[in-house]
Amino acid sequence: MNEADEYIKSFPAEVQERLTEIRNIIHELAPQATERICMRMPTYDLNGKWLVHFAGFKNHIGFYPQPEGIEAFKEKLSGYKTSKGTVQFPHNKPLPTDLIREIVRFRVDQQIK
Repeated sequence: MNEADEYIKSFPAEVQERLTEIRNIIHELAPQATERICMRMPTYDLNGKWLVHFAGFKNHIGFYPQPEGIEAFKEKLSGYKTSKGTVQFPHNKPLPTDLIREIVRFRVDQQIK
């Protein structure tokens, strides 16, 4: 078991499912990204730069696609609490997997250019 597995397993089962879903999306769309724990959360690097991070919290999942990822999708993210480089996906709402895919794909395209 690696550090990201241990991180995910530290949460209740329903949160583990949501974190694993995000992790699987990242692995699918950025198989070449390296996974590690940075700032106490799963972090994905691509071409030597941060791609995305995510973190579990009591009431939400924090997803960190860097400021560019938030800015590019600000309209689609308008129903969520956001800040410069993060969006919060509350546990009481369905996880927006299609939107997460779009954001990860966007970030991968940015890193490959």
